[in-house]
Amino acid sequence: MADRDPTIEAAGAARCPGATWTDILALDGRPVPDFMKNESYRYLGSEPIDASVYTDPARQALENAKMWPNVWQFAAREEDLPETGDYIVYENAGRSFLVVRQDDGSVRAMHNVCLHRGRKLRLEDGSTDRFQCPFHGFTWNKDGSLAEIPCRWDFTHLSDEKMQLPEAEVARWQGYIFLRENTGGPTIEEFLAPLPEFFERWHHEQCTTAIWVGKVVHANWKVTMEAFMEAWHTIVTHPQLLPFTGDANTSYNIYGDNVNVAYTPFGVMSPHVDAEGKEQQWIVDEFIKYNGRSADNYADSPYAVAVPDGISARRALGDAMRKNFAEQFGHADLHEQATDAELLDGLVYNVFPHFAPWGGYMPNIVYRWRPGPNPDQCIMEVRILVRVPEGEPIPRGVPMKFLTDDQKWTDAPELGVLGHVFEQDMENLPFVQQGLKVSKTGEVQLGDYQEIRIRQFHQTMAKYLNA
Repeated sequence: MADRDPTIEAAGAARCPGATWTDILALDGRPVPDFMKNESYRYLGSEPIDASVYTDPARQALENAKMWPNVWQFAAREEDLPETGDYIVYENAGRSFLVVRQDDGSVRAMHNVCLHRGRKLRLEDGSTDRFQCPFHGFTWNKDGSLAEIPCRWDFTHLSDEKMQLPEAEVARWQGYIFLRENTGGPTIEEFLAPLPEFFERWHHEQCTTAIWVGKVVHANWKVTMEAFMEAWHTIVTHPQLLPFTGDANTSYNIYGDNVNVAYTPFGVMSPHVDAEGKEQQWIVDEFIKYNGRSADNYADSPYAVAVPDGISARRALGDAMRKNFAEQFGHADLHEQATDAELLDGLVYNVFPHFAPWGGYMPNIVYRWRPGPNPDQCIMEVRILVRVPEGEPIPRGVPMKFLTDDQKWTDAPELGVLGHVFEQDMENLPFVQQGLKVSKTGEVQLGDYQEIRIRQFHQTMAKYLNA
């Protein structure tokens, strides 16, 4: 056997000097689940990404034809359509669907197109027992069966069976509703694995959507999504977070083809911060001042704790959050077992191709990205889930606030300081898109470790496009 190349053998092995993610977890105030401690990283190569995957209209058309119809897409949350007859209009990659709550509580997804002359049946979310086309009045029941054809005498060639609205597959998990246009393939549990096992601790089905903001971003959907798949841009893009964010201490893990995660510790100083003369109290004060995870302003919050001698800022913050969440939302058993990491850290999971729920305990951020009408635009959405107090019914989620081109993320005050963080990202993304279109090399270079999630995403995408 030929000798192995030592350069390739060592590829992807480098980590930030100093404390690792597992070192930080070892000091947690509660036993940390094994799945958060065990590294699931493998080297996937160091080849560049072709810049045209972000800019070429032919590439977007290929994704729309070969990838999107064959994957589970995050379409809605249960609280978006809690009552019989409630429906949402879900549009993505050139398709439009009606996702409808049925009499038995199930959910169906029908193509939102009149089978007569092709008009969309609905343009906005709502509630109804029947979908009547505003053009000629063809009407369907909420289960997609034909209800009425005006002047039926002129359509003797059309049977009720032929006029059933085409359906997409629907799957539900932890309050999330997914659809898949083409039938067949892995179940939602298989597609999401190992999330069903991991999220069993966090019970997103006990949550409702408290905040939901969307906006057109003038960059490709993959460019925009990838900005949220690594933490090390914090050093330049979000410097205000460095006093309490272990950006370079982040643990990156990949699972199969569809799932990956970045575990970013909070309540610790970034390795890029000069720690000389800075006490643990300084970390807490900075965390409260610039908290980038929550939708609330915690300047006068119960988390503004005084750090006792011999206790870390991270432990003090974890104890304060554990106590406050249990008092505010109940579920004392959940919060009592919650580790500091599950209360504090950015546990940012991505599910191929466009779904990114944060793990841990509330507030849980959920991202979704959808391509725009051309490669230079996309829609980015941010939801924030909150846990519903014990014994109370889950209320209807808030509708999405859709920001105009003239508005900034900071024009959604409900996002709190998150709006400022997103605006910092937006200062980069349109210029990334412009740069990719004029790149002399036509290549994008990725780090072997910190950008492994991006590489996994592109390799999974290639499997669909080359099938």
